[in-house]
Amino acid sequence: MCTVYILYSSQLNRYYIGHTCDEMDERMRKHLTAHKGFTARAKDWEILYTEIHLDKSSAYRRELEIKGWKSSKKIRILIAEQ
Repeated sequence: MCTVYILYSSQLNRYYIGHTCDEMDERMRKHLTAHKGFTARAKDWEILYTEIHLDKSSAYRRELEIKGWKSSKKIRILIAEQ
């Protein structure tokens, strides 16, 4: 099982969309520790949305679909529908 997730940082006023096959607690720990990725820019990330997928490839396809929207309005609608 894998998870597609959307994080939000109020400090950056930005969303982050990703997927993982790890436990979400472990994935969040990685996002919130010191590293060189995008999420290292802030330490206030919170999980706003999750979706469970049976395998990594379907989770990755869904992540790319959501990222392809390039619209925070559509992302907010998705989050509100959860």
